[in-house]
Amino acid sequence: MPPTNTPTLRQRRLGAELRKLREHAGLTSTEAARRLGLQQARLSMIEAGRYPVSADRVRALALAYACSDEPLVDALVGMTGRRVRGWWDEYREHLPPDLVDLAELEHHATALKAALAIHIPALLQTQDHARAMLGQAVPAFRPHEIEHRLSHRIKRQTVLYRDAPPAYAALLHEAALRIQYGGRDTARTQLSRLLDLSEEEHVTVRVIPYSCAAFPGNGQSINYVQGTREQLDTVQLDTHHGCDFLDAQAQLTKYRTILDRMEAVALAPDASRDLIADIMRSL
Repeated sequence: MPPTNTPTLRQRRLGAELRKLREHAGLTSTEAARRLGLQQARLSMIEAGRYPVSADRVRALALAYACSDEPLVDALVGMTGRRVRGWWDEYREHLPPDLVDLAELEHHATALKAALAIHIPALLQTQDHARAMLGQAVPAFRPHEIEHRLSHRIKRQTVLYRDAPPAYAALLHEAALRIQYGGRDTARTQLSRLLDLSEEEHVTVRVIPYSCAAFPGNGQSINYVQGTREQLDTVQLDTHHGCDFLDAQAQLTKYRTILDRMEAVALAPDASRDLIADIMRSL
């Protein structure tokens, strides 16, 4: 297959992990290419995610790099082969690439965790709530842009309804439950949706109450996407300029610690449901 100028996040991640193995082995790309009988340019394209790599090639690279972590090698092999063409591909001409990559990342996740201070997680939003949020974008989206983003967001939620869905945990601040996006009726329906989903075996919703004076990460929206190995986890942050994807080990450790500390001050699931129900009744 020919190289591509537009690799997906998953393809780039596979290449980046292979580069990390090479660097850990203390080899330059020129030295590694010579050992493997490859052109250096070909190896560089593999590491950039621009050239497809087979399972056999991944194992050959791991052997050349003296990687003894067999579970990691197996996980990297699982990322090879033809790219899964999912529903998200129909949005590549209509949405920023990061949003499309996020849907693919969630599709391959083994577990998902979201932590938000003033928003309901996208995977738990009702359509009316999502539409109200999208309507507040700056600069404003045009009507057809809202519809593309709305349908993409709703389709992302199917990851929670498929057979053998990933475990999903949401950490929300009480403020997110009280902001009435779309008005009182929309807010009440959204809270009802949270209660219903929190009863699902694979979904956990926990609330950080106003009574908690401080906690780390309180200014960010964090999505933690768990891979088949801890080294393959990804953190996605929402920013005003789009999505940021983080996968350096120091970054993953930092955000795992932040999420652990947020969980430590959150209400238990049952108490969280009680608080959500109380707020819903007050509307």
